[in-house]
Amino acid sequence: MTLSARRLALLVAANTALAPFAIDAYLPAMAALAEDVGASIHRTELSLSAFLAGFALGQLVFGPVSDRVGRRPVLLGGLVVFLLASLAITSVGSLGELLGWRFVQALGGGATVVNSAAIVRDCFKGSEAAKVMSTMAIIMLMAPLVAPVVGSGLLYLADWWLIFVFLAVYAGFLMWLLGTKLPETRPLGHSAATPAAVLALGAFVQRATGFGLAVVGAPPLLMLEPRLVPVVLVLFGFTVALTTLRHYWREVRLAEVGMALIGRIPGNALGLWLLLVAPMAVLETLIAGSVLFAVAVTLFRFRLPVNRLTLLGAGILSGVLGTVAALSGPPMVLLLHGFSPDRLRGTLSAFFVVTALMTLLTLAPAGLIQPWHFGMALSFAPGVLAGSWLAGRVAHRLDRRLLQGASLALCALAALALLL
Repeated sequence: MTLSARRLALLVAANTALAPFAIDAYLPAMAALAEDVGASIHRTELSLSAFLAGFALGQLVFGPVSDRVGRRPVLLGGLVVFLLASLAITSVGSLGELLGWRFVQALGGGATVVNSAAIVRDCFKGSEAAKVMSTMAIIMLMAPLVAPVVGSGLLYLADWWLIFVFLAVYAGFLMWLLGTKLPETRPLGHSAATPAAVLALGAFVQRATGFGLAVVGAPPLLMLEPRLVPVVLVLFGFTVALTTLRHYWREVRLAEVGMALIGRIPGNALGLWLLLVAPMAVLETLIAGSVLFAVAVTLFRFRLPVNRLTLLGAGILSGVLGTVAALSGPPMVLLLHGFSPDRLRGTLSAFFVVTALMTLLTLAPAGLIQPWHFGMALSFAPGVLAGSWLAGRVAHRLDRRLLQGASLALCALAALALLL
């Protein structure tokens, strides 16, 4: 399918208009929305901040993903998320639900809109690309002007919920338009990998919620640069665990997880065997499944009896997942929910320090650790430190449950993208 500059500009402008419509169309209905969710207008206006935060995060995460898997899957997947979240917003009954669904809606919107400029760059170069971008910009100037007028008209016809129905309908229209008129534009072999941004995001989530850096980082890194997994994640995991241990060393009860440490030995061996002989498709499926397992453990907090047999089994599974993708945490968290928070942090951090060293000693003789890995880890360190610092500055101002829910949604979306 051949795209002219004019046709591409119209398609991309229609796609990019999703963001200003989602931001501006509901502003005239803020008072009515605040009344229905039982909050003040000022607190309800946080839904705008939630959208902007999710929109930025969606672009940061799913831009690199589209470089790996293609524009169309990410674009259309983002539209599906945006459509479903818009419909969910029509039935919210509290401010917390509104903020949560606006954040999810924005993740989908960010995944969609981030592809607009990338599609232009894929198809045109130099002055021709500049011409298309200029045409698109002129068209886009109209959207923020039109959106409040449309919102006011819909509010006059019914109530605030009709605005979000309109946004869902518009997303559905874009799915049809772009699905039928826009071919895949990503050049074969093209990659604009940003693993540093992925690791910075993982460090932010780790510091803000306590959720694993590897769970956040493994799927995107595997799509962007498979050679970084698991070594670089193990190195950063070791650093994070060592830092945590410095604060909670008095709470360490390593003897209570001794059988799990024993189980790590055959688990590491099995994980190494998989790394050496399993096809990449099998490893991707295993890692995606591990991330979804970690999300399920965090969400539902399954409880299992803690005994020698379950500790041995958790250690073996932790060894396999830790060696393949640095995802050694979920099997242990599944067993140790009954520990007090400080005791859990201390014991698990000591466990991860020991097992990270075991993993590195397992990988090194097989030639899977190279000086290149340490150089890359050093180059990523500023981004990781920046993400952790930013979380320390702003995390206490955010709702922890909402932040953890958004992080879990990101992990699940990244894992599903890996499976697709």
